[in-house]
Amino acid sequence: MRGYFGIGVYRPKCEDNVGTLWRSAYQLGAAFIFTIGRRYKPQSSDTLDTWKHIPLHNYGNWDSFMETVPTNAQVVLVETGGQELTAYQHPQRALYVLGAEDDGFPSDIISRHKTVLTIPHTRIASYNVAVAGSIVLYDRLVKSL
Repeated sequence: MRGYFGIGVYRPKCEDNVGTLWRSAYQLGAAFIFTIGRRYKPQSSDTLDTWKHIPLHNYGNWDSFMETVPTNAQVVLVETGGQELTAYQHPQRALYVLGAEDDGFPSDIISRHKTVLTIPHTRIASYNVAVAGSIVLYDRLVKSL
């Protein structure tokens, strides 16, 4: 698939999860990762030193993030209650944003975006944020092959 994609976390709570997501993002072809609402420093969970290969951007809040969205890139929220990932066709240029680990996205953010993805489950709808991000990026890779 042509284009590019990045993945980030809204108000991350656990730094190790961001480090794990960074590693998965690197392995699955992301151009960059980002955090919104909290700064992040590299952690021991990033055993590949992916900071040497793909950049991390930090945004102070949602509005500062939205001001930097590249032209023609689609913001895709990953949160419970959305469209199932299995039926989703990934856009060429995407910014995937995972909801906060403890309380997801505020309703005003969800209402401003047309694409909200949900990962299928058999028990509890909530995944670890690093796992959720890895599943979405893996789905993108598999569908592009």
